[in-house]
Amino acid sequence: MDWNRQKIAFLKSQEQETSDARQRLALQILCGEDLGTVLLLDAAKKEHLCKRLKRLIERERLKGAAGHWSYDLNRHIGLKEALETLKISLSGSSDPEKQIRTA
Repeated sequence: MDWNRQKIAFLKSQEQETSDARQRLALQILCGEDLGTVLLLDAAKKEHLCKRLKRLIERERLKGAAGHWSYDLNRHIGLKEALETLKISLSGSSDPEKQIRTA
């Protein structure tokens, strides 16, 4: 029983780390921003970055729908997750399941 709990905890932490890496990579490549510093910005700058991320997500969606060769599903997912993380930090939620580590 203890092994099952450890396995579930390990898989959950591994999934969180993958999500974290995907978000950091998408923001760094497409926006030139570091996720850790973005989460420390004031509300106005976060709102501006949210709008920017929404535009980038829409561009990725259109590329995917058109079957463009440069479309990347992982980039699309990373942008979406980064937007969700930014919205959570903007609302001030302290849900540990949704918050990202800023190590």
